[in-house]
Amino acid sequence: MKIAIIDYEGGNLASVAWAVQHLGHQPLVTRDPRELLSSDRVILPGVGAAGAAMAALRKAGLVEVLRGDLPRSGIPCLGICIGIQLLFEHSEEDDVDTLGIFRGRVRRFASGPSAKVPQIGWNQVRFREPAHPLLRGLGPEEYFYFVNSYYPDPQDPALALGTTDYAGVRFASLIRGGSWTASQFHLEKSGRAGLALLDNFLTGA
Repeated sequence: MKIAIIDYEGGNLASVAWAVQHLGHQPLVTRDPRELLSSDRVILPGVGAAGAAMAALRKAGLVEVLRGDLPRSGIPCLGICIGIQLLFEHSEEDDVDTLGIFRGRVRRFASGPSAKVPQIGWNQVRFREPAHPLLRGLGPEEYFYFVNSYYPDPQDPALALGTTDYAGVRFASLIRGGSWTASQFHLEKSGRAGLALLDNFLTGA
């Protein structure tokens, strides 16, 4: 199986590659569209700001590949952390237009006495469809590791396969639509549950 990790200077690229290797696969780290389009699975990782991430994708010539070529190919794709945020139309972070694969915006949490921004640490994800093949081996609620000041707000609530509560907001922390799966949390840093979900994606869910 050929698993490609998109190299656009995303900060968690090495840890995602390690997690894929830990699950018994040899990832290919690449920005070559031909390699991406000949892969069995594609992963869009990343940490950092939306504006810088979009600029890096444009510089690498990957925006149209992500918007058009990959969705048309039907190759299963996985976004992690900022990889979920870039899939929507616009981010309040840097006030930047993003890929627009899904309708919706990325909004900033409002900080308060009971919720610091950014959210850093473990939080609960509640699954809307616990029997979904992607969630094989997981309970109806699991804890995952988050580092985020912004959250995705899909126009279509049915995109949300999992939701999380933080700073007075219930947001879509795991989405599934078309050929895309994406998580706001870090699969590669979320222990047993994160590796189980990643493994389910890699092996065909």
